[in-house]
Amino acid sequence: MKNWHYALVVFLGGCCYGVLSTFVKLAYAAGYSMAEVTGSQFLVGTLVIWGVCLFTKKEKIHPMQAFKIILAGIPMGLTGIFYYQSLQTINASLAIIFLFQFVWIGTLVEWIVDKEKPTKGKLVSIVILLFGSILAGGLIGKDELVLSWVGIFWGILAALSFSIFIFVSGTVAKETPPILKSALLSTGGLFVVFVFFPPMFLLDYQVVSGVAPFGLYLGIFGVVLPPLLFSIGMPHIGPGLGTILSASELPVAVIMSALILSEYVGLIQWFGVALILGGIIIGNVKFSKGTSLKSSFKNRNYKTNIN
Repeated sequence: MKNWHYALVVFLGGCCYGVLSTFVKLAYAAGYSMAEVTGSQFLVGTLVIWGVCLFTKKEKIHPMQAFKIILAGIPMGLTGIFYYQSLQTINASLAIIFLFQFVWIGTLVEWIVDKEKPTKGKLVSIVILLFGSILAGGLIGKDELVLSWVGIFWGILAALSFSIFIFVSGTVAKETPPILKSALLSTGGLFVVFVFFPPMFLLDYQVVSGVAPFGLYLGIFGVVLPPLLFSIGMPHIGPGLGTILSASELPVAVIMSALILSEYVGLIQWFGVALILGGIIIGNVKFSKGTSLKSSFKNRNYKTNIN
């Protein structure tokens, strides 16, 4: 796979997350609770990826290595829980902006852990992304905003857990085949979701049959594809650039809400979408000029080993 392909794979992983909000809104409109929607998402997604894993080449993995990957999947489950909690007390536009703070938190994590200081281009990209998120999220021109410290707390926790998930997906067990790694990550996410939301809905056949289609959509785009795509691309680009590429989530969410939910998207929001896409491009400029993603990753590992 060529170097720029890895960046595209991570970009697509972010796009998958952007699809989720539309289906979550449809599920809520159909009368299903947060526990039912989240539980079905992770249950169906985990079953699907393990089903795919059974038909792939069998790879041996040490039990301790498998346990580490399962633990690494916990932040994936926590992100959904924290984000949905924030939606209970603040506007959706505010909640997604707080979640979007992962674009700078991920770069900070890379700086602290890998000693990879962000470049000026990356910092400019982050500023553009954050400003674009405010516009794309529809925050400008809102007549009434529900602001709650509790909601802000959950939103920031969601951003932090998502940043951690992006980081560990590219650093933990890099040699593990992506499909197997994705299945184990999903298992960790499922475990923590069922701890917070015991799957009592499974005892009600009507609820299970009704929420299953939503669980399938959300499971594929929220549990199967993102960890798989991140496991393929993240080890080659690093968490700093990975968080910038994952910013594709918000533009896709805006586009989906306009196309599927027929929600009004103003000119300012479309400008915000354009800014986010521009910020992603700026964050990748140095690679388009010929810098090797793979060699950059090797240099990061070399510096980490020395330290």
